[in-house]
Amino acid sequence: MAFVGNLQQLGRAFMLPMIVLPGAALFMSLSKLPWEIIGIPGMSDHLQAASEAIFLFLPYIFALGISLGLSGNALSAAIAAMAGMVIYGGITSAVHPEIEPSVLIGVLMGILAGYSHERLKGLRLPEYIQFFGGPRFVPLFVSFVSVLFSIFIVNLAPFLQNFLIDLGHIVASGEGFGVFLYGFVHRILVIFGLHHLVSHIFWFQIGGYELDSGAIVYGDLPRFFAGDPTAGAFMAGLYPTMMFALPAIAFAIIHEAREDLKPKIRKTFLYAALASFLTGVSEPVEFAFLFVAPYLYVVHALLSGVIMWVTFELGIKHGFSFSAGAIDFIINEHLATKGWLIIPIGIVVFIVYYFLFRWAIRRFKIPTPGRDEGSQLEDWAEDIPYRAPLILQAIGGKQNVVRMESCITRLRLKLENEKEIDVNALRNLGAAGVINLGGGHVQVVFGTYSELIREEMIKTIQKDQAQVLFHSPMQGKMIPLDEVPDPIFSGKLVGDGVAFIPERGELVSPVHGIVIHLYPTMHAIGIRTPEGLEVLIHIGIDTSQLKEDNIFQAFVEEGDEVVPGTLLIRFNLQRIKQEGKSLATPMVITNSDLIRSWRYAPFKAVKKGQSSVMSVILKESNVGGETE
Repeated sequence: MAFVGNLQQLGRAFMLPMIVLPGAALFMSLSKLPWEIIGIPGMSDHLQAASEAIFLFLPYIFALGISLGLSGNALSAAIAAMAGMVIYGGITSAVHPEIEPSVLIGVLMGILAGYSHERLKGLRLPEYIQFFGGPRFVPLFVSFVSVLFSIFIVNLAPFLQNFLIDLGHIVASGEGFGVFLYGFVHRILVIFGLHHLVSHIFWFQIGGYELDSGAIVYGDLPRFFAGDPTAGAFMAGLYPTMMFALPAIAFAIIHEAREDLKPKIRKTFLYAALASFLTGVSEPVEFAFLFVAPYLYVVHALLSGVIMWVTFELGIKHGFSFSAGAIDFIINEHLATKGWLIIPIGIVVFIVYYFLFRWAIRRFKIPTPGRDEGSQLEDWAEDIPYRAPLILQAIGGKQNVVRMESCITRLRLKLENEKEIDVNALRNLGAAGVINLGGGHVQVVFGTYSELIREEMIKTIQKDQAQVLFHSPMQGKMIPLDEVPDPIFSGKLVGDGVAFIPERGELVSPVHGIVIHLYPTMHAIGIRTPEGLEVLIHIGIDTSQLKEDNIFQAFVEEGDEVVPGTLLIRFNLQRIKQEGKSLATPMVITNSDLIRSWRYAPFKAVKKGQSSVMSVILKESNVGGETE
């Protein structure tokens, strides 16, 4: 699985250079407008040249982007990749002027530069030549490798060029089934974030088309924009899925939600449906049912393949520069063949998907959002800067983070120890799913808020503020302190914090600290953290009057050191209920004057020991560090 983790990093690196492609498509579309009418007769030629220039230098763009993506935006890796491409272009053009760098070469140079940087950035040479050590060694190393690689390619290039063209013919000979297989595999690989890898092969490598200038472009996407009438088969079939199928799933989820939760779900999934329809961003909808009904996702993947097969058989050719959304559909329609047929096909797809998913959700009682009171990130999206420390704690703290990146819909993490992740806490904080790829590679799906969350987490790490992070002291439901049926606690006369309604009779420590007070009846306990915060946990309301034996049983004594999860007290939940006492259990900080700000996770069900239920930032005068 560590190998899969490395592949998902490579898949993300492919996304960076593709960002420029929408610009190329837009320039090409704008070049078709009658600019001479408004007195700019040369604008069409300028825009056409700009679009063609992007495709012409696409190999260099991929080399640069992939090297940056694999090296954490290291400039030495980028320089190494560009140097490698320049060397390759110089050697091959000197021997075979007809050979031009392809995207495949750009990808290989980017991978070489990126991985070389990760391996060699810490290289130590003798002191008198250490100037060339570390990251500075990477461009030198890649340059030498590029010379050898270029000499090898000079002899191989004619065969490689013919191979890519022949491979395109072989794939085309598979006809509808080949397109179906691609569509199915593409959707399955979305789960692991690896779909960019298989897409890259079909979109940028397979099949060749010779331009009027004599140059050859490779791959379904460049060939489509170059005017190849046979290109677009591996893109056209994605439009009905993105523009119609996924919005249909979103509407099915909305209409099957509980009535009391329907307003909240409607807002969330209308945005998700609109994002899929306009831009082709699919994960917010797909991950809403992937983890609760993986078999339904497989059906979805099969249907996606069937849709691509149908568009192929109908002779539809269409393309996109970013993804199969309505924006790309409109911009690139002038280059399409029978592109208008996507609309009636999409309407049929919408109807099939909508009724299929409504039936499946109801028939199999699938707990999609809104069926249960699940976590919705949008409930506190504006509060993300204050929740970032909770998310950071849930992935094991800043010391557990080796690398943190994001794509459109997910955080892509490289962790020291993936076992320290608290999946329940992340779900409670709005994650649609957590994917462990092994080797420390983990993906957390937060939807389109992922980039914002990453930025706030980085700010949190850089600020290095003194804070104390709290785990849940019991299994049950976390509630605001003002809902506790006791004016002393709800009025915050004892201190500020949160409360819990227990489902089981066990109380564990929420923090690192020392037990400073254990009440004689053992219904309450006080803990002092290393930062000096005094935490009081009071089991139930008016429970100090319950003096019978065996209602409360302590497992620690005053002076004992505790860590999060240490068992403190067991209590008889049923006896407390029988006595008519409230089970509400406040957890308050009695010296809250030391605290500058408070942060809370959503008030809902929590597991015993679950991280990230509350965090506090200490005032500057009380800097003491961080505890988990």
